[in-house]
Amino acid sequence: MTDATNARLTAGDTAPEFSLLNQDGERVSLADLRGQKIVLYTYPKAFTPGCTTEACDFRDADARLVAAGYTVLALSADAPEKLASFKADYELPFTLLSDPDHEVQAAYGAYGEKKNYGRIVVGSIRSTFLIDEQGKIIEALYNVKATGHVDRVLRKLESA
Repeated sequence: MTDATNARLTAGDTAPEFSLLNQDGERVSLADLRGQKIVLYTYPKAFTPGCTTEACDFRDADARLVAAGYTVLALSADAPEKLASFKADYELPFTLLSDPDHEVQAAYGAYGEKKNYGRIVVGSIRSTFLIDEQGKIIEALYNVKATGHVDRVLRKLESA
């Protein structure tokens, strides 16, 4: 199990490198995306109500995010096959990444202790990371709410 006390990232930190399988079983590496601005969001589990809401909000905002120069990546522990179904069922236009051992989520500080229905549990922490073309963190947002979060991200990008 991953250490539950991972440090959180802040603006100016180097985004941790990763190389993960996407929904099609193809490897996607952060290094291969150098030169692009990235919105990387982490979520606990595909097909759950909050995660579906958040994914559909990112889907509906994809044209605005692309217009602002960002590539969206979504990250969960789900297997590529489940991610493929999630992408198809909800017509998600962005890449979904599989982090089955939570290693990348942990490196980003998006896996650890959190409150769930009043109890402290260890799991995925819904988070969003804005990464610049050089691989530096522009902003790290932790413990975000599924509903309304994408609008807040868009406001941040449009005011920057």
